[in-house]
Amino acid sequence: MASIFSTGEPQVISDVLNNRDQRAALQRHLLEWSPGETLIAIKLNIPGPIKNNAPIRQLFARGTARFYNQLKARTHDFLTAAQWDKPTGNELFITTPLDAVTVKRMAVQFEDHDHLGRLFDVDVMDASHPRALSRADFKMPVRKCLICNRIAKDCARSRRHSVTTLQTRISEIYAAEFNAGQGREPWMN
Repeated sequence: MASIFSTGEPQVISDVLNNRDQRAALQRHLLEWSPGETLIAIKLNIPGPIKNNAPIRQLFARGTARFYNQLKARTHDFLTAAQWDKPTGNELFITTPLDAVTVKRMAVQFEDHDHLGRLFDVDVMDASHPRALSRADFKMPVRKCLICNRIAKDCARSRRHSVTTLQTRISEIYAAEFNAGQGREPWMN
């Protein structure tokens, strides 16, 4: 099985921090632009210096399509306010009049129970919660590690798993989703 991390523009910490600042500014703007609405900010959790390339975009597109389907099952009243495709990664920003608690529950369902959702970070906020709502705010279960099923934050903080191990697992998820490994990889066509 080929790694999906063999191509792409390597990012350094300053790139990631600059992107984080741009994301926060856009989120503030969108919350002001659509008062009374819930803002959903979706990105992939990608370890290592390669944050974006053709297969990572495929994962993002497939996963966000699934999240859209969950959202459409609840309401057709939502707007894709912005979408980024940067070397630091893909991001999607959606506004909806659905209440933030309902959306957070949907986000947790997606992150925990969809095998692609495990790779995503779906932040939910509104004017009364300008920082992303936390699972702990609603006594929801913490995220589990992609490798060992322990508490994800503990594994990340202690660097229990190498970047290579995490990238291998993400490549396996990609292969399972896109039936890669049977001839040429889909991104090589």
